Amino acid sequence: MTLHLKKSWMISLITSFVLLGGVLLSPATSANAAKVATSTYSDSDESYAEFKEYTNQLFALETYEAKAFTALESIDTQVTSTNRKSMYLKLTNTVIPNYTKLVSKAKQIKPTNPQIKKIHATFIKASYTQLEGYLLYQKAVSKNKVNYTLLKQGNAKVNTASVLMDQCEQQLYAYARSLGYDS
Repeated sequence: MTLHLKKSWMISLITSFVLLGGVLLSPATSANAAKVATSTYSDSDESYAEFKEYTNQLFALETYEAKAFTALESIDTQVTSTNRKSMYLKLTNTVIPNYTKLVSKAKQIKPTNPQIKKIHATFIKASYTQLEGYLLYQKAVSKNKVNYTLLKQGNAKVNTASVLMDQCEQQLYAYARSLGYDS
């Protein structure tokens, strides 16, 4: 059986925001362009500030995700009894601790904007579901005999997390567009 590994969503988020007009690299320039280009900017100064603060808080989590995904990429996705111990060690020593920190620190982010709160709730659900998948992978390879039922359950969790993260990204992009950023 094969492990399903999702690409780093944080990296794709960063790339997407750069494509949205450099929202994080030059927010003042983008905000000024948005003022001219759109009528939805009305009371947006506060919304822009909240959006920038939120995305900066998310990007601060990227280091944890990067460590977890680097370890995941080094795991052979085809699970066998010969590579199960190596998988277990990488999951136990690197992937799960870093992803646990990501989820824990993400839960400490407390947006006040109602739209960002909704986006963040999806983000938390996606991240936590991803962690649950990794924990199932770990349990599946923790014994001498690989538990393929647990592996399949882990794949289902990781797939669900991927769908949730895609929803989160779409919500985030829609909110950015409502602030005047072009995609």
